[in-house]
Amino acid sequence: MNRKLVEGFISALGGLLAALAFPKFNLSFFIWISLLPLLYFSTHRSPRRALALGFLAGLAFNALLIYWIPYVPAHYGQLPLVISLLIYFIFVAYLSLYWGLFAYLGARTTAAFPRLGFFLLPFYWIALEYILGRFLTGFPWGIIGYTQHQNLYFLQLASLTGVAGLSFFILLFQSSFLYSLQFRRRKPFFIVLALILLIHVWGYIRLRQPLADTPRFTVGVIQGNVSSDIYWEMVPPQTVEDLFQRHLQLTHQAIEQGAGLVVWPEFSVPLCFSCPYGPFPYLQKTLTSLAQENEVTLLLGTNEREEAANKPRFFNTALCLQPDGSFTTYYKMHLVPFGEYTPYPQIFSFLKKVTHAIGDITPGKKATLHHYQAYSFGSPICYEIIFPSLVRQFIQKGANFLVTITNDGWYGTSSAPYQHFAIAIFRAVEFKRYLLRAATTGISGIIDPYGRVIARSQLMTPAVLTAEITPLQGKTLYARLGEFLSLISLTITGAFFILSLRQRKP
Repeated sequence: MNRKLVEGFISALGGLLAALAFPKFNLSFFIWISLLPLLYFSTHRSPRRALALGFLAGLAFNALLIYWIPYVPAHYGQLPLVISLLIYFIFVAYLSLYWGLFAYLGARTTAAFPRLGFFLLPFYWIALEYILGRFLTGFPWGIIGYTQHQNLYFLQLASLTGVAGLSFFILLFQSSFLYSLQFRRRKPFFIVLALILLIHVWGYIRLRQPLADTPRFTVGVIQGNVSSDIYWEMVPPQTVEDLFQRHLQLTHQAIEQGAGLVVWPEFSVPLCFSCPYGPFPYLQKTLTSLAQENEVTLLLGTNEREEAANKPRFFNTALCLQPDGSFTTYYKMHLVPFGEYTPYPQIFSFLKKVTHAIGDITPGKKATLHHYQAYSFGSPICYEIIFPSLVRQFIQKGANFLVTITNDGWYGTSSAPYQHFAIAIFRAVEFKRYLLRAATTGISGIIDPYGRVIARSQLMTPAVLTAEITPLQGKTLYARLGEFLSLISLTITGAFFILSLRQRKP
């Protein structure tokens, strides 16, 4: 059989196994071995060949990881299936370039530094994950550390390094194993193995340390199970009323269970507190009365409006309504490209002519905190939870706990809601804060600062979740230093790539 075909098959297989380590497959152990083919070809093939094989592995990985992408533009944007698939393939190819570039860098540096190159690979990977999370608005979704969301002991490392630390050791484990085979020196591999075991032991000890249990209060999370097929501009008023009453009933259930703060999902009913002449002003009045009569604080997903010189501006908003009728607003800062706005409009303005599904939302400018009793909390909206540096802004301002509201109904029962929920777990651990998650169709949940899921809903069903939480202070190492590991990795990657260009091949 042709050697190139065999190598291509092995590369693609490794990428597929890596994707299976993510939710909802959750075969997390695969991530500890699935990158071995990629690492091998990155250290034993020419840069050009390594680039091709890395790109192929990335294609297999990303195609399976985000297989749910084409459904959204086809179903909700009413684009032809062929166009939706073309968008999907272009996006997968773009994400796969990072895998190809990783393999190329590995081949370059191991040719110049045969032994050291194996231990540079984890730094290259972290550097590229960092760039992936920022370049072209960023899409840090397939970060391999997220596969360990159920490994509570190893997960605790995120409080020191963020998710990047987990990715680093996953790569280091496999690259050191290849090094031991290549040079018949087992000591480096066993040192790395011992470090990983020590991290697990430390995580075990950390989990046994009790969290502060005073003061405590009960919170509620509402999941109304509202279909994303509903367009509020065209829905009959009776349907709005029925959905609103469903949310009110769930809210009363949470209040009866002792909740003093109740969280609704992202824009689950058409609320706008700054639209006095909107189609459903009674909704806001009813909620204001509910908060006052029950002395409860409500966090609501709304669509707020501001008048501007040329035309009104609309904001995807997390609005915190107090019992006295006052409220604070947080405007979503990191919008979903091609969903809530058109990025680079000078290039993509034509899309407005072929689909109505791209919104015209204005991004917010600051991480506004809300308050419950004497405590502060941040409320990243939907997609924002995948950006740890954005969530960190709330912690820097003094947030005592976190609340995220989202609508994952666009993706049905695919892997996307499970992957999104797993990412949220990391934000709780990174900043050592309780995290509440309200999702329109699920998965909603309440997560403790160690990443343990206290309460969790099922997909596509109404739900009420309640739990006692404690507002916390203090900052983890990651909260203090941020992406220090990624910045170190960027520096090392740039330095050794330049050095490799100056070295002659052995």
